Amino acid sequence: MLSVKITALYAGLSALLILALAYRVVAFRRGNKVGVGTGGHHFGEVVVRAHANAVEYVPLALILMLIAEINGLSAVWLHCLGGALLLARALHAVGFIAGKGGYHFGRFTGTALSWLVILVLAVIDILSIF
Repeated sequence: MLSVKITALYAGLSALLILALAYRVVAFRRGNKVGVGTGGHHFGEVVVRAHANAVEYVPLALILMLIAEINGLSAVWLHCLGGALLLARALHAVGFIAGKGGYHFGRFTGTALSWLVILVLAVIDILSIF
């Protein structure tokens, strides 16, 4: 039977991060009595985009990780890439919110690290066909 426990771990941890970001959106909307969207509040746009950004990047990275795990990538590599992904998305979210949507070291670093993880996994997956 096929086991993908490492990807399962990072999928679960990523889901918790995404839920935490979703909670920030809900708390903002409830606190500002906004039913849909941001009600024109800049900070609302920030928390919505912080959540949406994670939702945009995490699934692709996890699909690539799952393929790599199925194809036999070592546990060490999978944990390094999974840990880097979680760190990247947390850095991005904290930096995006702390920087109020503007430049912040965490936002920049989190984005760069996310792209690097996706790039490395993409190359690993492409090379696995040879």
